Amino acid sequence: MKKLILENKIILVIFAIFILLALNGKTLFSALNTDSIGIVVSCSLFVIGGRKTNNKISYFLFICILILEFVTYRLHAKSVHFLAMLMMLCLVFHYFTAKFSFIAFICIILFSTLFSSFFTHLTAEIKQGLCYIVYLTLKNFITVDKIEGVNFFINNSKITIDTACMGLSMFKTGLLSGAVLMTLEERKQNHYYGIFQILKLCFLIILLNVVSNYFRIITLVVFNCTQENTLHHCIGLICFIVYQIIPMLLLVKYIKPKFINDNSIDIKPKESFIILSFVLLFTVSIKIINESNNGLRQDLNSKFGYVKGVWVNDEVFKIEDNKKLTYIKTPSHNPLICWTGDGYTISESKKIFINNEVIWFNKMEKNSQNYYSYWWYQCGDKKYTSMVEVMLIKLIYNQQVFLINEITK
Repeated sequence: MKKLILENKIILVIFAIFILLALNGKTLFSALNTDSIGIVVSCSLFVIGGRKTNNKISYFLFICILILEFVTYRLHAKSVHFLAMLMMLCLVFHYFTAKFSFIAFICIILFSTLFSSFFTHLTAEIKQGLCYIVYLTLKNFITVDKIEGVNFFINNSKITIDTACMGLSMFKTGLLSGAVLMTLEERKQNHYYGIFQILKLCFLIILLNVVSNYFRIITLVVFNCTQENTLHHCIGLICFIVYQIIPMLLLVKYIKPKFINDNSIDIKPKESFIILSFVLLFTVSIKIINESNNGLRQDLNSKFGYVKGVWVNDEVFKIEDNKKLTYIKTPSHNPLICWTGDGYTISESKKIFINNEVIWFNKMEKNSQNYYSYWWYQCGDKKYTSMVEVMLIKLIYNQQVFLINEITK
C-alpha cells in the first residue's frame, strides 16, 4: 500500500488540490474575478522563474500557512485563507521540483485579496498627497484657485482626479511588469537576483510608479481630461510607458542578476509539511463552509438588541431615516470600496475628532450631489480607525467587531 502511494503521489496531490479548490469555490471565484490575470501571471512566473534552492524554504512556507490558517480560523477571513492556498501551491511545486522564485512569490502576495484589502486603506491618503504635490507644482505655472482632496479648482471650474490615479491597479501593474522583466533577465543571463537586489528593484519600481502617476495627474489637469474617454486612457498609457516601463528596462540592464544557478541541488522538502498543510487547509475550509451565515445577525442582536432596519445581505444591515443613512457591516466591507463601486467619487478622506474620539470622514459626490460619510470600527464601547488594530483585538480576545458607516447629504 505504501509503495502504491509513493508511486502515485503526484496524482494523489493533484487530486487533493482539486478537492481543496472545489471546497473553496466561492473564495476562489471571488479572488479570480478581481485579479485573475495577476494571479495567473504570478503563478506562471513561479514556474518559469523557479530556481533550485534548499529545503529551508519549506519551513518558511509551512510556518506561513500555519499562521495564516490560524488567523483564518479565528477571524473567518477568506482573503487570508486564499493566500494560504496560494502558498500551499508554492509548497507543492517546491516539493516536486526543489525550485522557488522569490520574485514570483512577492507577486503572489501582491495579487492576494489580503494585500488588496490592506492597500485599499492607503490608496486615499496616497492619492490625496500626490494631488497636493501636483497642486504645489502647477500653481507656479498656471492659476489654480484651490485644491480640496482630489478636486482642483481652476478658473471657477472643478477638475476631479479619478480613483484609478495612483490606485491599486496601477501599483500592481507596475510591480507585475517589473517582475516579468526581472524573470526574463534571469533566464537570459542564467543567473538570479539576490533577495536584496529584488527588494532594491521593487523600491525603485514603486518610486517610478509614483512618478508616473504624478505626471499623469499633471497632464490630466492641464488638459482638463478627467472623464473616462479615449484621450484619458491614452494619457495614462503614455505616462505608464514613458515614466515606468522604459526606466524599468534600463534598471534591469543596469542591475543585473549576479548569483549563479546551482542546478546540482537535489534536496526535497519533508513530506510531513505537505501532509500537515493539507490537513490544516481542509480543516479550515470545512469550518468556513459549515459556519453559519448568520454571524453578523447574531452579533448584532447580542450587541444592539432589536434595531429597525433591513438586511442588504448577510454582512450588511441598513438603517434609514430622514436625516441619515446608517450601515452596520462586517469589518471587511471598507466604505471606500463600497462607495467607489457604486459610482461615488471620493473627493476627501481624513480622520476627524467627534466627541473626543477619532473617526474617518469622507466627502463624496455623485450626480452633482455632495454626501458626507462618517465611519469607524466599533469594538465594545470604543471606536477605532485601524482595521489592523481591531483585527488584532478580535484575534487575541475574540471580541465582536462592527464597521459602522453613517451618511448624510
